[in-house]
Amino acid sequence: MLKLRIERGSAPVWFRAIIPVIAVLITFILVSALVIVAGASPLSAFFELLINPLTKTTARADILMMATPILLTGIAVTVAFAAGYYNIGAEGQLYAGGIAAAWVGTQLQTESSVLMIPLMLIAGFIAGMLWALLPAILKVRLQVDEVVTTLLLNSVMLFLVSALLNGPWRDPVSGWPQSPTILAAAQFPVLIPRSRVHLGAIVAVIVALVIWWVMSRTRFGIEVRAVGKNRDAARFLGIPVGNRILMAALISGGIAGLAGVSEVGGIHYYMTSTLSSNFGYIGVIVATLGALTVPGAILSALFLALVNRGAISASRELDVPVYLGDVIQAALLLVGLATLLLNRYRIRRIR
Repeated sequence: MLKLRIERGSAPVWFRAIIPVIAVLITFILVSALVIVAGASPLSAFFELLINPLTKTTARADILMMATPILLTGIAVTVAFAAGYYNIGAEGQLYAGGIAAAWVGTQLQTESSVLMIPLMLIAGFIAGMLWALLPAILKVRLQVDEVVTTLLLNSVMLFLVSALLNGPWRDPVSGWPQSPTILAAAQFPVLIPRSRVHLGAIVAVIVALVIWWVMSRTRFGIEVRAVGKNRDAARFLGIPVGNRILMAALISGGIAGLAGVSEVGGIHYYMTSTLSSNFGYIGVIVATLGALTVPGAILSALFLALVNRGAISASRELDVPVYLGDVIQAALLLVGLATLLLNRYRIRRIR
């Protein structure tokens, strides 16, 4: 008689690879009930969500545009989580990067995009790092829970943005709470004609490749992952645990800041309180669903962008709520976190 036993331990590599697929399948089963309640067929809804957008050129371009900011925030969260630092503040760090980009894009008087755009990216990266610095120091020095501090700083940043846009940055002509429009030289070039796919997509891919190389091919990346796996063992091996956590947190904040630069320079061309559609929080889903790997984050970002674009199509064609994409994202986060626990168990045959 075949006997199996579940025991604690690292799950097989093949099983860890299919965990995200399991999470997606469970999520769609759960969401099917809501689709039925809305009066639509789950098969039709999922066709509009996952297949129909891929058949249209404009929709495919929209997917790339939507994937750009969430890939950047997903990579940001992946770096922090890999170090065991649970950065939930990518939303605030994104806005910090957006503020810096809007300031550089209006204050630096030059007609050279070659100079302006790199300066905006550098400023946004630094701004994101600075906004991530305080909770990182509190974590490393005083062991203050970073989930609480980074989450609270998101609200602080939104108040700061509101104060800026309703104060010194309010448009003197229209009276709208938005910053002055950035100069033409600061606006990201469009990559695909008659679309909103801009230079930020290339920036996101470059960042993803650099982080993949750093995390998998350098001593620093290996040490960061070692700290995330087991801090006590890493400390025993002589790895400066506090320094690696601090550096991972700052890099994470800087990359999230680049997402803000991308939205200001490529989409809005000014700073606004609606700069982000919860991209920082979606980044947590991207990192989780991608199993804290860069290739996984890329696939997850494209998948979530597809779901968001497909939700628009499903709402128009089937008259289901346009918030279906948000529901799927929330369910994916919860199911993804639950299924990640399976990484800690394996099934062993008892002879």
